[in-house]
Amino acid sequence: GERCPIVDTFWQTETGGHVITPLPGATPLVPGSCTLPLPGIMAAIVDETGKDLPNGAGGMLVIKRPWPSMIRTIWNDPERFKKSYFPEEMGGTIYLAGDGAVQSAGGPSGSGADRGYFRITGRIDDVLNVSGHRLGTMEIESALVSKTDLVAEAAVVGRPDDLTGEAICAFVVLKRARPTGEEAKQIATELRNWVAKEIGPIAKPKDIRFGDNLPKTRSGKIMRRLLRSIAKGEAITQDTSTLENPAILDQLSQTN
Repeated sequence: GERCPIVDTFWQTETGGHVITPLPGATPLVPGSCTLPLPGIMAAIVDETGKDLPNGAGGMLVIKRPWPSMIRTIWNDPERFKKSYFPEEMGGTIYLAGDGAVQSAGGPSGSGADRGYFRITGRIDDVLNVSGHRLGTMEIESALVSKTDLVAEAAVVGRPDDLTGEAICAFVVLKRARPTGEEAKQIATELRNWVAKEIGPIAKPKDIRFGDNLPKTRSGKIMRRLLRSIAKGEAITQDTSTLENPAILDQLSQTN
């Protein structure tokens, strides 16, 4: 009924709560952006050495100063804690979130209302190497879900490929019943052509599988490690006890 404010937030288990978030009713919203850090959170976008990058340039999301609810250590492994979250190559003093992000440069004149807004682009380790081209999985997912008349949700993973090194495998939930047979092949071709138009031919998924939904934990997190196993054709031997919908694994394992 358009009565509720909808906000897009950034947080991690390690941050102990939201760290980049709009204030409902006060912060102008932009689709796909978690907007600005909460007061006291010194978030920034940096390169591999920890150097600040200008607005509009994609890089790594970091937090430069401590905050009350942050992770303090890893049980019995303080060295791993420092290496994972405060890498030496970045100076050893800034928190590395493990996500790529970009800060908006604003409108054409650089003075738009969303200037400085953060947009998360995906995990920095979720990068595929397809025929020598580095492609972010989130970029391909975003292209798929931008086909708003057809796609409700998408998750992209890589699998080994003899020809291209890695092949793109997309798991897609449509805004209609799950297609099968010739209809599935027709929609898969339509989606491949859409991704080629949005990003480029190199980003076209080699495999597209349709499901009624995606494997998620009860908190709504997509279990991508399970999707990687399915894409490789491996038997699922990992723990699935935290899955909200374990039956979906069998459905997604079926090839069209």
